[in-house]
Amino acid sequence: MSKLRYIIIIVLLVVGISLVVTGTVHISPSSASGYLSVDEKIGSELSTQELVAEVAPAVVSIVTETVSYNWFWQAVPQTGAGSGIIISPDGYIVTNNHVVEGAQKMTVTLSDGNAFAATIVGTDAQTDLAVVKIDASNLSYLHFLSNSLEQLSVLEPVVAVGNALALPGGPTWTSGVISNLGRSIEEDTGVVLNDIIQTDAAINAGNSGGPLLDTAGQVVGINVAIASNAENIGFAISTDTAIPVVQSLIAKGKVARPWLGVEVATVTSTIQHYYNLSVNAGALITSVSSGSPADEVGLRPGDVITKIGNEDISTAAELISAIRSHQIGDQVEIVYYRGSVQNVAHATLEESPS
Repeated sequence: MSKLRYIIIIVLLVVGISLVVTGTVHISPSSASGYLSVDEKIGSELSTQELVAEVAPAVVSIVTETVSYNWFWQAVPQTGAGSGIIISPDGYIVTNNHVVEGAQKMTVTLSDGNAFAATIVGTDAQTDLAVVKIDASNLSYLHFLSNSLEQLSVLEPVVAVGNALALPGGPTWTSGVISNLGRSIEEDTGVVLNDIIQTDAAINAGNSGGPLLDTAGQVVGINVAIASNAENIGFAISTDTAIPVVQSLIAKGKVARPWLGVEVATVTSTIQHYYNLSVNAGALITSVSSGSPADEVGLRPGDVITKIGNEDISTAAELISAIRSHQIGDQVEIVYYRGSVQNVAHATLEESPS
């Protein structure tokens, strides 16, 4: 491990929190005709009875079957459980990538007890989202809130629904408030999720892929993780992130993104002092992919990116957001520091490799 990667990991351990994705509960032994309904915020609230009646038929349990191998190379079947959100009357369902990843078989069970075999339409590890499909019709489905990070506010009431702990008898309902908006978290796979909604509504293993709802029954987020070393700190992927990803997965089976080809970390005071950096903010490059746009224009580990086009870059998340705001094939101007010298490079963004 390089010295640079070592110090980055140390910093993350010092300031980080332990996250647990909430879809791996072990329990005992395509044409895109679907659509995603997206609405502005509805002012009227539903009563408790109305909320349950409207939402419950559109929240499903997902049971997956995978096979692992023991020390003697014997197949060991494993069963996991998560949740999903029906988004179209013809059976398109949104869930988390980590719920369905590696599954050899998936069974979706509706609130009325009917069970269906499911197939994967598309997955996106970078946002931990997936779309699966069941062969059904005339299903109840939920509406996603558009521009959720702008329309929501801290302390606004929310409800989390899902297949918590794979308990029999239907989904688990918990209520709370929005604790914060626009968080960035790192899953145990190393994937960094941005624009995350934090809530104190209880989220447990099995809730992954289920909806976080406002009091009008609109989906504002997709439950994804909890902080294992804290109380009442759960996280949901905002619909701002989910809507374009889900639409792309239904239409294309994948998400095509612009790619610069760097791994980065936010410049903190600890990193700045350790490396004697000349800037106190920016995205520190920790590695550069061979043959990538960044490699072709001469960027290398230790450089600090401070600007993309006209947009100032203070954090790694801001760099990721700036790159994703462009199109594949766009040429971007990159301002970066190597030591105390400011440099400018022009890179043409490519499609991100799978």
